[in-house]
Amino acid sequence: MPDPKRIVLQSGKVRYRAVVDAGRDENGKRVQLTITRDTKTEVKEECARIIAERSAGTFIAPNKITLGEWLDEWLEFKRRDVEETTIRTYRLALVHVRERLGHIRLQELTEDHVRDFIDGLVASGRRKGGAPGSRLAVSYVEGVLTRLREALSRAVVRRLIAVSPAMHVRVALADKKTDKRERDRPKPWTVEEVQRFIKGIEGDRLYAPMLLSLMGLRPAEVCGQRWADIDLQLGTLEMTNTRTMVGNVKVLEKDAKTAAGERVLPLPSRALEALKRLRAQQAREKLAAGEAYTDTGYVVVNELGMAVNTRQLREHAYRAMRRIGLRQVRLYDARHSCLTYLAVNGVPDVVLAAWAGHTNASFTKRKYVHVAAEDMRAAAAAWDSFHGGEQKTPV
Repeated sequence: MPDPKRIVLQSGKVRYRAVVDAGRDENGKRVQLTITRDTKTEVKEECARIIAERSAGTFIAPNKITLGEWLDEWLEFKRRDVEETTIRTYRLALVHVRERLGHIRLQELTEDHVRDFIDGLVASGRRKGGAPGSRLAVSYVEGVLTRLREALSRAVVRRLIAVSPAMHVRVALADKKTDKRERDRPKPWTVEEVQRFIKGIEGDRLYAPMLLSLMGLRPAEVCGQRWADIDLQLGTLEMTNTRTMVGNVKVLEKDAKTAAGERVLPLPSRALEALKRLRAQQAREKLAAGEAYTDTGYVVVNELGMAVNTRQLREHAYRAMRRIGLRQVRLYDARHSCLTYLAVNGVPDVVLAAWAGHTNASFTKRKYVHVAAEDMRAAAAAWDSFHGGEQKTPV
């Protein structure tokens, strides 16, 4: 290491300066840092620290990138691993981060910055277009924090920062309790409500597709079903294609969400018979429409053969719910009801996850299984048996 150079500032103050090799950047360009301190000893100590950290592989070179700039880079990186609809979800989740923290340099971002941001988002955050005074759900804020934590963890891997300032930040327990107490969350249908819906839509043209929603398929999976993927002889349905919506406007056709999402399901007898009837009905519609009919090959189509998207299927289901007099729930929430019913009725976890198209059974049960009081009647009956059993006299 060269001896620090003595310099005299315009004010007359004496300082010492040295240039230290900090390695190379990601493009292979040599990086040199100029170290200026009040004494030779301080300069030498700082240069020694940099050299030692370089040797240990722990050195973080100074940079001026802001959090907002890094989020742009991270989203581009994520395009390699996730679909465009997911990127859009990530971008929306990070809107508040950009607004409040995006201007801060990445290396100057602290845990206090992140914690204050999360606390403020819970206290005053509002979705775009939300009613005045409405607050963001804690679950939404936790999603924002998850995305931020993931982006900052990647910055650690890229050696832009030493540690993630979001690593140990959590939504306050008091905020979680308040949110749980005050937020009105629509509950998935009960078994009785599902059965009422099924009975009420028996004569509906889209009876079969709505039954598929009630056997645990995602709306995008239902709308993506093709007749070529259904074996009416064997009674099976192969899940390989989806038709989802981007921004509730543009239809995006793609393969299954994950490798686990590509699955073959045995069709329940009611759904199988409904699909057979739908197939015959579409043949009659094609004959009646003549040249006006477009044979798209999809299961969920209108009277002229054109594919129905998830928004149209959802609105059709809502109209049916209103007609029957049922409270309105999303078709996706019917998936929760289906998986809860399977879990409560003893379907093994591994089968439950495979049916849902998940790789992790614990995730399926944590996110989709909601045990209500009615589901625990068997447990209450077991307690009755236990309490009413013959008591043994202590010896």
